[in-house]
Amino acid sequence: MEMMADDYDTRDILRPLVFRLHENVPSIVREVLLERGWSEFDKKGQDDADWNLYWRNSPFHMTDHHSIKPWQRLNHYPEAVRITRKDYLARHLKRMKGAYGSALYEFSPVAFIMPNDYVKFIAEYSKERQSVDRRPSYWICKPVDLSRGRGILIFQDIKDLVYDCTVIVQKYISNPLLISGYKLDLRLYVCVTSFCPLTIYTYKEGLVRFATEKFDLSSLDNVYAHLTNTSINKYGASYKKYKEGIGRGCKWTFSKFRSYLRIFGVDDVVLWQKINNIVILTLLAVTPLPVASNCFELFGFDILIDDKFKPWLLEVNYNPALCLDCSIDDTVKRKLLHDIVELLNYKQIDTFRQKQVAGIKAGRRSTAGESATEETPGLLTCQKVSKCASSEQPALQAARASIRKVATLTRRAARAHPRKTLTSQLRERMNMPKIPSQAKAETKNKHFPGAGHSPHKSAPLSCWLPTPDFCNYRLTTRPYFLSDKDQRPIPRVGDFVLIFPFNEAALQASRDGTDIKSIIKEINKLISKQLPLEQQNTKKRVGYLTSV
Repeated sequence: MEMMADDYDTRDILRPLVFRLHENVPSIVREVLLERGWSEFDKKGQDDADWNLYWRNSPFHMTDHHSIKPWQRLNHYPEAVRITRKDYLARHLKRMKGAYGSALYEFSPVAFIMPNDYVKFIAEYSKERQSVDRRPSYWICKPVDLSRGRGILIFQDIKDLVYDCTVIVQKYISNPLLISGYKLDLRLYVCVTSFCPLTIYTYKEGLVRFATEKFDLSSLDNVYAHLTNTSINKYGASYKKYKEGIGRGCKWTFSKFRSYLRIFGVDDVVLWQKINNIVILTLLAVTPLPVASNCFELFGFDILIDDKFKPWLLEVNYNPALCLDCSIDDTVKRKLLHDIVELLNYKQIDTFRQKQVAGIKAGRRSTAGESATEETPGLLTCQKVSKCASSEQPALQAARASIRKVATLTRRAARAHPRKTLTSQLRERMNMPKIPSQAKAETKNKHFPGAGHSPHKSAPLSCWLPTPDFCNYRLTTRPYFLSDKDQRPIPRVGDFVLIFPFNEAALQASRDGTDIKSIIKEINKLISKQLPLEQQNTKKRVGYLTSV
């Protein structure tokens, strides 16, 4: 017999939420959760399901997604690595460009995956070299599975292109926006609370990352002039020095960047609209993903702005760095983590962590403008569990309809990654390192070549890729990211702002299993409305910024 709320003496009981961390999780995650009054999971003293948030750097096993409880959240969505490896991202964007037009997906430079695309690259390179009126391009070469600027090569002459692993070669954006002569890019934090229905938040604050030496195309091997990665620039001779117009270190906040632009009369509204469009279009490229409830994904989108104020997508980061290299990191990332917890929308009943009370209709979820808890953040006061009527059924019905459609699409696709030709598969096999016999035996059952890579060492691929049964997964709990008030995603939580769905038509298209064609149609309408505003601001662009 299910226990009811009246069976519990909930008066004046304080129960903390519980977090569980995997090894190597940045210390700031623990610090923030402890600041909020949470307690850490004790593997020896607590039941295996007695936690509310499980945070790890690598993907979860699919069994973890299968066994998720209503009071729990996981910090990764299954197969989110589809867009965080550079070659996977390039293939997905190329496919979308072919399906919906290059004009819509022109925010990513043309990419060649080497060695598979070597012949195509040579053809493009030779075509440019033979053109009389065309200035030879600069190119950038990046290993597909490395991060933090490692292994990057910038070149203009093909004789300088050398690689010993799978790499991606793209046109190098040789006209970046400069501030006082220094190159910069933006680290934008994006949280996806669901891929089904697609629900995307961008974080209003973020990091502007600078190179620590002035931009110079005559010295392509100077990483401190061409790369903005903090992991590289913090070792540069100029990192701690005061740099005119930039200051010490190599970071600003978005707030400071916005203020700087406005001082010079630059209206940045259109810029952020374009960046939001890039985020939405990129995430649409990997739908549908396997259905999963009670999880989320924090991405780090790296955006470069050129001197015509056009934003370009450089890459999407899995597990964006949460280490603290400077005070600006602490300011941005600490608040970011606090707001993520608010976005996870915990309520009083989640503190019980018991199946018997998981179905009790209790406590309204926080809506726009409300904090998840007004008393003690993260430490919920369970005074009286109300029996107010819940509107769970409409949300569950909509979610289940969406799940059925996505499951059908997932089975039809029968693969997690863009199709590879037979030739490309043979080339990959030829270039694969030889595997010892014991390792060969262990990898025989892994039928997704290359799909298991993540930025960190992860569990065997077969443990977390979707199984046929997972396509039949049924959502049994109300989506945590919906407001009780109107069954819609909460429009703003802290500095997280909802950018998708952006209107009623987009909402309906995402509820019905992500109707990409309908969503693209709405995005085109949105862009057409943004064009007049962009034309008004053309005269205010940033020519002056490059020389200041």
